[in-house]
Amino acid sequence: MRIYYLPLEFWTLDVITGIGRAMGSPIKVDGIMEWMEFRKFNFRQGNYAIRLDLIGKVKGIAAAEDYFNSLSPTTAVHCVYGALLNCYCKAKMADKALELFAKMVKDNMVVKPLPFNNLMSMYAGLGKHEKVLVLGEEMKKENIRPDTCTYNLLMNSHAHLNDIEGAERVFEEMKLENGKECNWTSYSNLANIYIKAGYQEKAKLALQNVEKEMGSHDREAYHFLISLYAGVSDLDSVHRIWKSLKSTLAIITNRSYLVVLQALGNLGDIEGMTKCYKEWECACSSYDVKLATAVIRAYLRHDMVDEAESVLEVAIRRSEGPFFYLWEQFMIFYLNKNQIKQALPIMETATSLTHKIKWQPRSDTIGKFLNYFEQESDVSRAEEFYHLMKKVNCVDSRLYKSLIVTYKTSGETMLDMCARMKGDGVEVSSEIEHLLASASPE
Repeated sequence: MRIYYLPLEFWTLDVITGIGRAMGSPIKVDGIMEWMEFRKFNFRQGNYAIRLDLIGKVKGIAAAEDYFNSLSPTTAVHCVYGALLNCYCKAKMADKALELFAKMVKDNMVVKPLPFNNLMSMYAGLGKHEKVLVLGEEMKKENIRPDTCTYNLLMNSHAHLNDIEGAERVFEEMKLENGKECNWTSYSNLANIYIKAGYQEKAKLALQNVEKEMGSHDREAYHFLISLYAGVSDLDSVHRIWKSLKSTLAIITNRSYLVVLQALGNLGDIEGMTKCYKEWECACSSYDVKLATAVIRAYLRHDMVDEAESVLEVAIRRSEGPFFYLWEQFMIFYLNKNQIKQALPIMETATSLTHKIKWQPRSDTIGKFLNYFEQESDVSRAEEFYHLMKKVNCVDSRLYKSLIVTYKTSGETMLDMCARMKGDGVEVSSEIEHLLASASPE
């Protein structure tokens, strides 16, 4: 590797994080930093924090804790503690996060909003939005000034508690007390809250402010605008923002095309979506299956099976896949129409390739198959489906309950289901025992 010949001073924090972005892989960057430590490179304090964060992502919390405990007191400074706190919060390990946070407070390490933001994000992820608001009050008592992330977390928690006025109060407080933190992301967050609450006109006003506050070359702002205007069913504005993005930015990425294709598909503008997709398909240097999936999903919602199959054929020809999510769209389409003869062979194709790439169908897709077998008392296909699910390790109590019900409604004789379940490592619960007893002949 050429890195062996680079001088020590080359390895700054910015260089390491830049390598991480270029590689797009925490595993590779962790490997580089591990080699650097082995070679006795003199890490800066921030480098230790980055290393700990990478270890948490790549090797898990226990490994991150071991690394943290191996550091000297002079090395384990506030940013390193913060990195471990972030690991705990992302893993939703509330007890450990609170214990570490208490130590950080005791040692005067919490002087900025980031540790509070991490705890708030954890509680939001756990659905404990009241605790997010309590942390917001604690920040005020400690005279720690909220940042944009803090305000957005507080607004969202009020919204989740059906307190839209509370979210508006937080927004006004941000404008009054810390106006520089009120940027386009704040307005887009407010717009999203209004959309979910059904306040269409307020959402549109917020989106107008997003346009005023955003930078003309901020790609992410364009993406949010397109998605949010779709959320208020404003097709004209979706087209207007997309046109502005294309005229302003020199490079139109796959991500940008995906955002607009999803928006147009959701709004039912099939003609506009098709035109946009063909434009991308002709110009793209890197074919992305996610875009094909978005278009296929929209076509199938409008019963345009031929068009969807045409996109699938091109995707298979131009890409190496994986195609599981494309196939799953067709499965769902056929299942919704009770066309099991078309759906089951697609599942068979998908499961036949899982020896190459690990994949499992979504829970609701499995549920649609099971519901069909029960309603139609279709034992033979239910058994066929059981064997397909066994290939992808999706045999569980739900599948067995459905299989028993299907046998029961068909009147066919079951094999020894208890022995079969034990062979598959599935617990024979009291509910299943009761179901088996009711299904057995008198």
